[in-house]
Amino acid sequence: MAAIVVPFRGAGGKLRLAPLDGEGRAQVALAMLGDVLSACRPVGDTLLVTDDEGGREVAGEVGDVRVLADPGNGQGAAVAAALGEVGRPGPLLVVNADVPCVLPHDLRHLLRSTPAGGLALVAADDGTTNALGLPAPEVFAPLYGPDSAERFRAHAASLGLEAVSVSIPNICDDVDTMDDLRRVGMRAGPRTQAAIANLGLAA
Repeated sequence: MAAIVVPFRGAGGKLRLAPLDGEGRAQVALAMLGDVLSACRPVGDTLLVTDDEGGREVAGEVGDVRVLADPGNGQGAAVAAALGEVGRPGPLLVVNADVPCVLPHDLRHLLRSTPAGGLALVAADDGTTNALGLPAPEVFAPLYGPDSAERFRAHAASLGLEAVSVSIPNICDDVDTMDDLRRVGMRAGPRTQAAIANLGLAA
């Protein structure tokens, strides 16, 4: 069975979701996290890495999600810490918390697409990385940020490993802005749809 790591910066993030206020941004961020965790649970052992109390509560609501403390220093450090706690061999996925359309079959597709001993990645339209498929924790490197998809590919090549880019629309669709939120609309999971409706953003 796969292990799946979901890093969550916290409900206070998503500053580009203006004009939503802090409470509204937190509601959307936590709703998306809940939808992502719900998609992960049927696929593998799920580890949430966060220091956000709201995120921990969502993990408890979803159930059977292990929560690890975020060590600080950004997403890369959070993922590395969680991967270090997996404690067993087997396939690994890293999935961002802001892809609310993701479904279990999307994650199984990513697992199947990960080369034996190699790396698979799902890039967002802006060249950042929304998900990774890894053969082992030591293959990971903290390379998130602008153009990270290309850096992950170069990292794999430096290790002599195959790297494949996988186009999975439900994982490619991340939410950073209000336009993104409107775009995913009714394709998002039930928690995100409820948040959209509660905030009066439904079309």
